[in-house]
Amino acid sequence: MSYITIDKTEKTPVYLQIFSQIRAMIFAGVMADGYTLPSERKLSEELGVHRNTVTKAYAELKAEDLIESHQGKSYRVSFRKNAKADSVRKDVYWDALLRTEFEGFASDFDELYSRSFEKDLISFAGGVAARDIYPPEEIAEAFETILRRSMEKAYFYTSYQGDGELRKEITSFMATKGIKANPSNVQIFAENNQALDFILNLMLSPGDGVIIDETMSADVYRTIQLAGGRVINVPADENGMICDNLDIIIEKTKPKFIYVDSSFNNPKGTYMTIERKQQILDLSYRYRIPIIEEDEGSELYYEVDRIPSIKSMDRGENVIYMYSFSLTMVPGIGVSFVIADNRIIEKLSEMVSLKVANADWAAQMLMLEYMKNGLFNERLDLFRREYRRKRDLMCERLDALVTRYGIEYRKPEGGVYLWVKLPSRINARDLLAETQKRGMTFMPGYLFFSSKSMGRNYLRFNYSYPTDEGIEKGMDIFEEAIEQLLS
Repeated sequence: MSYITIDKTEKTPVYLQIFSQIRAMIFAGVMADGYTLPSERKLSEELGVHRNTVTKAYAELKAEDLIESHQGKSYRVSFRKNAKADSVRKDVYWDALLRTEFEGFASDFDELYSRSFEKDLISFAGGVAARDIYPPEEIAEAFETILRRSMEKAYFYTSYQGDGELRKEITSFMATKGIKANPSNVQIFAENNQALDFILNLMLSPGDGVIIDETMSADVYRTIQLAGGRVINVPADENGMICDNLDIIIEKTKPKFIYVDSSFNNPKGTYMTIERKQQILDLSYRYRIPIIEEDEGSELYYEVDRIPSIKSMDRGENVIYMYSFSLTMVPGIGVSFVIADNRIIEKLSEMVSLKVANADWAAQMLMLEYMKNGLFNERLDLFRREYRRKRDLMCERLDALVTRYGIEYRKPEGGVYLWVKLPSRINARDLLAETQKRGMTFMPGYLFFSSKSMGRNYLRFNYSYPTDEGIEKGMDIFEEAIEQLLS
């Protein structure tokens, strides 16, 4: 059998090389049923290998019902003979094939978010950018410019790391936020959830712990759990994660990362003070624990000045920084990025090349167009004015309910979220059922806790996406539903 070749420099065991080549010839029909294979002794001599090697190869072929022994000495192909052909219909049993570790991760959060875009529903649920900041005619003109320019190059691709020009613009933008970076330190993604997924899959091992705030976007703790990590919740107040006992928690739990949503976070709309940020950074230096910082809301400040990020305070490279344009760009245009040590970015780019293959060219080009012509910075001012006005409109309505129903909330100084505590008699699930009957939806608080038994009388409102009319009507529905439950 000179058509079997053995490569002893290969890591694959020799017996498996023999087995796989004979199996391939059987599958291809080169060796039909009844074909007699050489004896173990003869084939071992032809190939210059030990007889036991051929014996193991033949044993593997027998185990797969591809050959059978004949009179105890020779072997014949029995591929078709042993096939269990049956004309009876047998449907695939999908339940047995589906991986169970994904069960339970789809939740009310996803359903409520997806309903944000239903035409006849008022949604306070989704964290989505305002619709009217970028005029449709302007977007169309920008795309026409992009397409004309790209047609001259005859391609619509970006590198795995993201468009080079866009990465340069991002580093200029970051310089205004006190973060020094080169384009080589930047990796482009479609959204922060995707970025976090790649980071954790790159560095997290099954069982590793990640310290996070006790209330966090469902996407964050689900991503950690899907990567095989342990969620380690730490209490927080209006100033962010409480750091008083964080060193003890670190020593006891040995976490791989500390994850922080540092600016006008989701869901509370609070921001971490500079003192707390410095405490966490000091702990990172002391214990050599990386910090993953999400900073999506940092440009949406109203009563306070722009808040420095932990990354801007990092004297080394301990912080992996994530930023998304999802709240300040055209709704549905997804562009986010990671800034980190070059070694991390190189590995992330390699993972993108394996898993994504082709990044979202159109979204990156539109983002680049707005950043290059200066319109994006102009729009940031407009977003701040618009979101602040909508926040005030929603808060005015809530203020009227504070005394009447015992509702509690803290007016955020930035961001797009309101965290509301309901009277103890009202469960947010029951309230949601009542408001949905009337055409309004929101996010119940339990979705933001890793333990669903918590947050029963909390809820999160988003005010960036609904119109003024939608806010007024939605708050009417909210009040009606509370009245209904209390009565």
